Amino acid sequence: MSIDLWFLTPMAALLMGLLALAPLGAHVLTRSVVFIDLAVAQAAAATALWVATVVDHPNAWTTQLMATTGAMLCASVVAWLSHRWPQQREALIGLLYVFGASVALLGAGQDPHGRERLGQLLAADVLWSDGYQVLVLATCALAVTLSRRWLSRDAVFYPGFALVASLAVPVLGLFVVFAALIAPGLWQRAGVSIGLTGLGAVLASALGLLVSWLLDMPSGACVALALSAFGVLSAGFQPRLQSEPIIKSL
Repeated sequence: MSIDLWFLTPMAALLMGLLALAPLGAHVLTRSVVFIDLAVAQAAAATALWVATVVDHPNAWTTQLMATTGAMLCASVVAWLSHRWPQQREALIGLLYVFGASVALLGAGQDPHGRERLGQLLAADVLWSDGYQVLVLATCALAVTLSRRWLSRDAVFYPGFALVASLAVPVLGLFVVFAALIAPGLWQRAGVSIGLTGLGAVLASALGLLVSWLLDMPSGACVALALSAFGVLSAGFQPRLQSEPIIKSL
């Protein structure tokens, strides 16, 4: 079975997504706020779903604006929880995720197409990404690259993370976004160079897309599985320095 040239578009979307998310994932691991992606993405999804319920046929810009606002508010709460109760931050952020997921389910139940939209936000069909979505992710990647030196500051990291996550989730889905954040960071923590880590993540993404194409299976789930397996393999490598902040290698 031949693969058409349009296969390059979803690969470009995944590549731009990895370039935008991997540096943020390193800071997520350093801050020990692993659940932030789940919580922030669910807040964006819940807001988007409720907008579709309250507003009659909202346009894409309105939905994205409200989703980004929800993500920003959630990221602010995460930042406050991390400073106020640092010892319990992961547990509290996990509960925040459950709260957002429950609100999203309630919103989905109010819309005849709500559950379909919720499923798309969890595992987007990356194979059908278009040029505009690639451009959005490329802009995110450029913004993250230009702001790397300031990502160690909470005032930059939390709102920046919320903005990138709210833009990436509709294109890649929550599962792929989470795997793209965490898997490369785990390999960097194990002492593997950024170049090899990036290459491995790209190859895992390509494998997921190829399996999806050949077996006619949901692309978001396949890519998320491949990236997750790639991240789990890092557990077999001894970290070079457990206490060395991985953001120093960025």
